[in-house]
Order: sequence, then structure tokens, then C-alpha cells
Amino acid sequence: MAGVLSLLGRAATVVTGTQRLLRACGVGSAEKCFSRGISTYEAPKRPLTAYLRFLVENRPVFKQKNPEINSKELLKKMAGAWRELPASQKQVYEEASKTEWQRYEKEVAAFKAQLTPAQAAALKEERSRQQAKRRSLRIKRELTVLGKPKNPRNAFNIFVSEKFKAKIKQLNDTWQKLSSSQKQPYMQLAEDDKIRYQNEMKLWEAKMIQLGREDLVRSRKKKPKKKTAETAKKTEPVKASSREQKVKLKLKKSEE
Repeated sequence: MAGVLSLLGRAATVVTGTQRLLRACGVGSAEKCFSRGISTYEAPKRPLTAYLRFLVENRPVFKQKNPEINSKELLKKMAGAWRELPASQKQVYEEASKTEWQRYEKEVAAFKAQLTPAQAAALKEERSRQQAKRRSLRIKRELTVLGKPKNPRNAFNIFVSEKFKAKIKQLNDTWQKLSSSQKQPYMQLAEDDKIRYQNEMKLWEAKMIQLGREDLVRSRKKKPKKKTAETAKKTEPVKASSREQKVKLKLKKSEE
């Protein structure tokens, strides 16, 4: 029975991998699908480490307890909590990560088994390009932090830059000379786009909150509270008493 279940599991894995490849290729024949290159984005995703799993699962709780700190400080606090976590509790995350890695290795093996030699070579080449790109970006960021001077511009770049600035100035002058009626269509389009942005931001922020990324949601500044009738009544006697004291002081000075 165990052998049958194992075979069924392997078959399901292969079918899932095949469906993933076919979906990535879109509508068309299987022959057309496997004839083109396969992207690394279609390969199984690497599972989270025990530490990252801890961060993902516990971030909403830490954020709720520390709503005033930013993402960087929150990450430091969570890293400290992970270091102080007892070995027995860490083992839960490590075991879960280990199980996910075993599943991932099986999916990778099934994925690679479906590739032709040409597709496997193309996949390897694409991964090499991505690694080189990430390495280049990392070096570039490091050099920027260290204050390395920017590369000199060539003659064409300087030419384009000057012409672009001149064109922007010309357009700005033209805009300033437009009448209110001429500007109105653009103002209306801008207003429509503002409404579009606000609606899309509300949906996006609601999604971020569901994912536990409240740090990406815009902060709502509290509006100053309006004075109620009761509050106004409370302040009136205070103002009146202060005026009375001033009058009394003036009378006292005049008597002296």
C-alpha cells in the first residue's frame, strides 16, 4: 500500500510540473510548449529557511505589539527574539523547513526530468545571467555607499540632457500662457487620475494589511478635534475670569 501511495505521489508531482509548464506556454500544443526555452520563474520556488519562516509567521504579532517602530527596527527586534528563542521552539521551524526542502528537491527533480537537453542548457544560462545581474547590482550599491564618483557623460548624453531641459522649459512657458478654459481638460484628467489612484491604493493597502505588511500602508494623521458646545462652555468661564483679573489689576494700579 505504501508503495502504491508513493507512486501516486510521484505521478501527481510530475503532472503538476507538466501543468505548470503548459500554463506558462499559454494556449497551444504540447510540442510547441516544449520547443521553446523554459524560464527559471517556472521552476519550483525555493522554500524559506527556519529563520525566514519565523519572521513571516510572527511579523504581524510583533507589528501589533510595536506599532510605533519602523520596519528596520522591527526586524532588529524580531532577530533578537529569534536568537533568544529556546532550541525546542526553534526546532519546530527547522523541522518544517526541512520538510519543505525535501518536497522542493523532489519537485526540482521532476521539473528537470521533463526538460530537453537544450531547455536544460537554456535554463542554466538564464540562471547564470540572473546571478551575474544580482552580483552587479550588489557591487553597484556598495560603490554608491562608498561614494565612488559617477562615470563621465559622453557628448551625446550631454546634448540630450540640454535639449531635454530646453524642451521642458518651453512646455512650461506654454502651459503658463494657457487660459483657464484651455487648462480645464487637463485639470479634469488629473482629477480623474487622482480618483483612480485613491481607489487602487485603498484596494492595495487592504491587501497589504491581509499580508501583514502594515508598514507599507500610508499613515493617517489624526485631524484636530472640533470644539463641542460643552468644551466651549468650559473655556468661556476661564476666559471671563482672566479678563476680570486684568480689570481688577488696572483698577488697583489706578487707585495707587
